[in-house]
Amino acid sequence: MVVFKFGGTSVQDTEAMKQVLEIITPHRETGLILVSSAMAGVTNTLIELIHAVKAEDRATAETLLNALEERHTRVLDALTAKARDIASDALKAVFRDMRTLVKGSFLLGDCSPRVSDALLGSGELLSTALLHGLALQAGLSSHLMDARKLLVTDDRFGEAGVLWPETQAKVSAVLTPEPGIVYILQGFIGATVHGVATTLGRGGSDYSASLFGAAVQAQRIEIWTDVNGIMTTDPRKVPTARSIPVMTYAEAAELAFFGAKVVHPATIQPAVERGIPVLVKNTKNPSHPGTIVQAEAPLSGVRAIAGRQGVTLITVTSGRMLMAYGFLKKLFSIFDAFETSVDLVATSEVSVSMTINSCQDLDGLRQALESLGTVRIQPDMAILSLVGKDLWKDGKFLVETFAALQGIPVHLVSMGASEINVSLVLKAGDLD
Repeated sequence: MVVFKFGGTSVQDTEAMKQVLEIITPHRETGLILVSSAMAGVTNTLIELIHAVKAEDRATAETLLNALEERHTRVLDALTAKARDIASDALKAVFRDMRTLVKGSFLLGDCSPRVSDALLGSGELLSTALLHGLALQAGLSSHLMDARKLLVTDDRFGEAGVLWPETQAKVSAVLTPEPGIVYILQGFIGATVHGVATTLGRGGSDYSASLFGAAVQAQRIEIWTDVNGIMTTDPRKVPTARSIPVMTYAEAAELAFFGAKVVHPATIQPAVERGIPVLVKNTKNPSHPGTIVQAEAPLSGVRAIAGRQGVTLITVTSGRMLMAYGFLKKLFSIFDAFETSVDLVATSEVSVSMTINSCQDLDGLRQALESLGTVRIQPDMAILSLVGKDLWKDGKFLVETFAALQGIPVHLVSMGASEINVSLVLKAGDLD
């Protein structure tokens, strides 16, 4: 089987959805899984809806629901007879459930994380209902599935963790490879063991596709987006950016983690564990070869550059570090207590510098860290990451890198343990 995942811009309207079907149809005899995101912009609208419900703004909530219903119903105009009725019934069921959730929240005066997740995942249910109708009309043997009945998660609403053994058992039992069959599934959503709807976090549709692919031992996983594969850097900022024909899993994961938005970082891991290649292609330019992500790639040196803003640099200085043991354990236990992930770390004899992406209680974290030493916090920083094979073997690499910065101050340098990533921390304003 082959897994195809299409992002929001790839299913943003009727014509885009028809293009999706043109892309997958030549491969239908292998047996397909089609995983779809919500239509472009729909998830943002659903977030607005949730905010309106929390603010008890009934008028705005009704306006947003009507706009969503009107947008999705327009796609039905491209369908005829039976396919239209099937898609229409599926849409009506989703909107009925959404309105019930909204009405209940207004009555109770509360929009819980559980309700928020159920609303937030509705976009994928709507887009796949329409894709199913279009697929039937095109003569495909389409089976619309409910990912909430297959992808089992814990109950961390908003960013649920996948329970792999349970998920693998369900998926492998239901999504059996049959020539000509197209299984249409939602990305981004799952459910707890008790059937309560959850979401995997933003970008989780890629993760869903990878999980489904891993569970059925897919031949490959194809991620279709709006760029020509994984680029050497952000083409919006550097017009001469090029697509990279082949990358390793590790390189792609590093790029994704440090700011490249083409693939979700967690997408890579299920594929890595099973040796499944991931192909990244452009829906608007399907003839372009894109990027294939696999276990090995032939070239060394810098392959790509990624940047990420919204970073905070924290430095803890303490004489107690000198010739002592256990200091780092105490330090990182504080970050653990504040449920804050550390990205980059650099140490000296008496100081430790770290970057974090976010912390809900930065003042509290500072106070806790001050029990260990002097604390300096620098917000509004950015990480510039250079990714490629065997960077540490190139003696000229860092010299050329700092020369290219032309005097821009570097606040931290970190070489990843994987030896394929060198990251520099700069002021956010210097990143571009």
